[in-house]
Amino acid sequence: MPLLTDAVGQSLSTRPDIIGPEISKALSGLHDQIPPFPRDVAMKIIEEELGSPVEAFFRYMSKEPVAAASFGQVYRGVTLDGSNVAVKVQRPNLHHVVVRDIYILRIALGLVQKIAKRKSDPRLYADELGRGLSGELDYTLEAANASEFLEAHSSYSFIRVPKVLQHLSRKRVLTMEWMVGENPSDLISASSGESVARVSGYSERQQTDAKRRLLDLVKKGVEASLVQLLDTGLLHADTHPGNVRYTSSGQIGFLDFGLLCRMEKKHQYAMLASIVHIVNGDWPSLVHALTEMDIIRPGTSIQRVTMDLEYALGEVEFKDGIPDVKFSKVLGKIWSMALKYHFRMPPYYTLVLRSLASLEGLAIAADKNFKTFEAAYPYVVQKLLTDNSPATRRILHSVVLNRRKEFQWQKLSLFLRVGATRKSLQQLVAPNGEASLNCSPGGVNGAVDVANLVLRLLPSKDGVVLRRLLMTADGASLIRMMISKEATFFRQQLCKAIADLLYQWMVEGIIAMIQHGSQLGLRSAPNNRDLSSLSRLSSPLSDNYHQSLLRDRRLKVIFLKALDSVRRDPVLTVRFCWVSFIMFMTASALACHRIVVSLSEIYLGPVVSLPSKRVAISF
Repeated sequence: MPLLTDAVGQSLSTRPDIIGPEISKALSGLHDQIPPFPRDVAMKIIEEELGSPVEAFFRYMSKEPVAAASFGQVYRGVTLDGSNVAVKVQRPNLHHVVVRDIYILRIALGLVQKIAKRKSDPRLYADELGRGLSGELDYTLEAANASEFLEAHSSYSFIRVPKVLQHLSRKRVLTMEWMVGENPSDLISASSGESVARVSGYSERQQTDAKRRLLDLVKKGVEASLVQLLDTGLLHADTHPGNVRYTSSGQIGFLDFGLLCRMEKKHQYAMLASIVHIVNGDWPSLVHALTEMDIIRPGTSIQRVTMDLEYALGEVEFKDGIPDVKFSKVLGKIWSMALKYHFRMPPYYTLVLRSLASLEGLAIAADKNFKTFEAAYPYVVQKLLTDNSPATRRILHSVVLNRRKEFQWQKLSLFLRVGATRKSLQQLVAPNGEASLNCSPGGVNGAVDVANLVLRLLPSKDGVVLRRLLMTADGASLIRMMISKEATFFRQQLCKAIADLLYQWMVEGIIAMIQHGSQLGLRSAPNNRDLSSLSRLSSPLSDNYHQSLLRDRRLKVIFLKALDSVRRDPVLTVRFCWVSFIMFMTASALACHRIVVSLSEIYLGPVVSLPSKRVAISF
């Protein structure tokens, strides 16, 4: 069964950390070095499918195939209008070979079922494989898949999908635009200094650059997998290195769309929930999510599965709130549980696990400390903080709120710290043309970045999820959180925003008084140029988006609701009033300081510049 052997070998070749580098290197040849069939046979198939000689459609066609796979081989061509294309030609008599191999596999799995005395019927896997392989026999279906995949992911700039030339595609011939990019296998060889093709060796600088490109490819591959899993619901079903490219513009390109997996919305949300519950160590909720995904069979002991999951994954250590463990290790434990309890593994679940595991296998060639969870979880957090669907809100609320709807500050703080590391989330809430924050997950700077991110997000159009969360939460717990030691940086940013408003009111009042004095004919009144200087001098202590917090009516409603809850707790009310008084006095002092500096610059000339945006504020 050469077709099935090739498929298994290609999948295993992406996991050198499991099967060893020597075996992995040997199996990787299956991706691009499968023996081709003769060129004259391929040209004859093209002529039969398109109905005219090859020269009638192509100005150039390569003498040898640039790649050969189980089902076909690819030639590089140039159309009559000068476009570079990839022409994929199906192997002759392929349908007969596929049917024969699937039939043999089905008989073999039936024998395995009898010998192993398994309750589940493994022949269903052969049937599923047969349906998938049969779909790959019709290239018109693959052309439709490619067009659908392109349309679904066109809004993601880091994903590259080649276009299909429909007029040059038929059932056994598929023509797509040529994609220029580096093969992951070549990047692995370059990063390790091994020779590739005609290149005999690499300098240390070239190896370092190859490692950088490989890691960038892997990180974008992880995000692309999550986009397919959680956003579009359309998964590429065969993401081995032969079907992935890294372009010169830093995009990840996908090839071969013979198999796509489509997910239901409820399974997307359940998958999102399962990732969050693994990170938070919430094993009962994880088991519930697995049930929602139809993985755990009816009648299975939920309590036993929960206990075994906690035993298997409870030993995982965390770093900055993210599992500090290889994804392959977690995957191995999941497979062990699946075998023990006869889990049903839906195609999308297997594909995602295999894709993420394969990407981690590629990454270890450049960075042995690469962690898939660390690369993936920030995207999950962004999804939870910006997706306003009821299902996503339920997941977020279940994590950061307890049953009494009180904030679980540590979990919320984790979400915000991880979210602050997402550049796309920063750009989402930053004004046009404004530089994004330089965020790090921990330390003092990280806390400041979290505060800035929240204050940017709250009044923005993308802050509806966070505003709903604050509105749903218990008001007393919100106030208790805001006066806590952990919220010092939030109070500092709010204090600067209040100081800015006070400063602007003072400037407007002084200008009004001076103008009134001018109308009365006072000689000491400054001229118009001085008035203009007064209104422009001294940059504000905080950015304009901070000030919008104090003017946002939606946030005022949330604040008043929280205050109403606080009235039932006299001690908390006193503490809140004291902190508010300190904030207002500090803001007033800062505003007065700026007024003195502004007036001094008008009447006495420029004074020593003070770092106004870095004034220390403590409570």
